[in-house]
Amino acid sequence: MAESQSLEVQEKKELVSKEEKTVPARYYVPATDIYESDDALTVVMEIPGVGKDDVDVNIENDVLRVEAKIDFTKYEGLEPLYTEYNVGHFARSFALSNKIDQQQISAQLDDGVLTLTLKKAKEALPRRITIG
Repeated sequence: MAESQSLEVQEKKELVSKEEKTVPARYYVPATDIYESDDALTVVMEIPGVGKDDVDVNIENDVLRVEAKIDFTKYEGLEPLYTEYNVGHFARSFALSNKIDQQQISAQLDDGVLTLTLKKAKEALPRRITIG
């Protein structure tokens, strides 16, 4: 049985990148959960405040990259009295194994939650061997 975890406020982690960015903005690592089923991995990522047109999901050299950009014009002129949520873009990347069918990856964005479904390659699926 899985151990239950107590709920705690998580600090937003700023992305530390070796690459230089051309956009002068902070990038954060989105909170992410990964679940495995018999036929797929499901990646659930929190990217609040990002619209579908502002999310870029791509694969290059067996690396799945997600970049989500905030529209800063929504925050212009606002003077926060109190803040726990830092505004910034999101970026995260994952190395893919050969067990993932890279042609069968799908993405869905609902209410600031990005769900990626990474189907397993046929060779990686469990199979039953009959006894003759």
